[in-house]
Amino acid sequence: MIWSMVTELSQVFISILKDVAPIVVVLLGFQLGILRRKLPHLRKVLFGLFYVVVGLTFFLFGLERALFPLGREMARQLTDPAFIGGGPGVVPGWADYYWTYLFAFAIGFATTIAEPSLIAVAIKAQDVSGGSVGAFGLRVAVAVGVALSLSVGTFRIVSGTPLYVYMIVGYAIVVVQTMFAPRMIVPLAYDSGGVTTSTVTVPLVAALGLGLASNVPGRSALLDGFGLIALASLFPMITVMGYAQIGTWLEKRRQKPIPTTSTPEGGP
Repeated sequence: MIWSMVTELSQVFISILKDVAPIVVVLLGFQLGILRRKLPHLRKVLFGLFYVVVGLTFFLFGLERALFPLGREMARQLTDPAFIGGGPGVVPGWADYYWTYLFAFAIGFATTIAEPSLIAVAIKAQDVSGGSVGAFGLRVAVAVGVALSLSVGTFRIVSGTPLYVYMIVGYAIVVVQTMFAPRMIVPLAYDSGGVTTSTVTVPLVAALGLGLASNVPGRSALLDGFGLIALASLFPMITVMGYAQIGTWLEKRRQKPIPTTSTPEGGP
């Protein structure tokens, strides 16, 4: 058991070295060949590169050993006919999977709040905007978007409806919101859709989608299991721009002067 884990870990390490090698070659090529300057802080760079390789190795090893199996197992249990109440020969309807939708919402919110790339973007946005964009408020808005996307995505898998319908409607909403949302929030909203699909969120989302499609009757893991990540990139744009629009509307209401009644001249 231990020897097999060590063998698998070494294979992942070698694979990561092969993946990182082109990046190192490009950086060194430009630094030494184009800029013609020595690499500053060489020791720190080498230590950092070593930490990156080791960290990615353990991260990918953990995905294969824990997160992917966990996502598949949760999907299997949540779609088990014995759990959702289906009897022998009875095919459950889409409404019987409400615990699956709730789990997808909860796991989407929780993983996004913990997403390191989102935390970094939110902190930078708060610093650059002088506090007008709150880091925690932005993180919650993005997390709600991802949570909604996973709930809608699991419904799509269960019901078997095509993905393009959701994408077309979603991007139509984004285009309309872009015309009315505050200009300062639009680029940040678009970036928020990208940072959600990162290290913590993607593995669980992919495992959930594939596990769900493998266990729902009549679904194909290849045709129906993918697409959740696309929705997870789309919905945060909607919720972040909606968050800014609601905030702007509330601010205008607070600043709106309260009409005063004046008594006519000569009155009591």
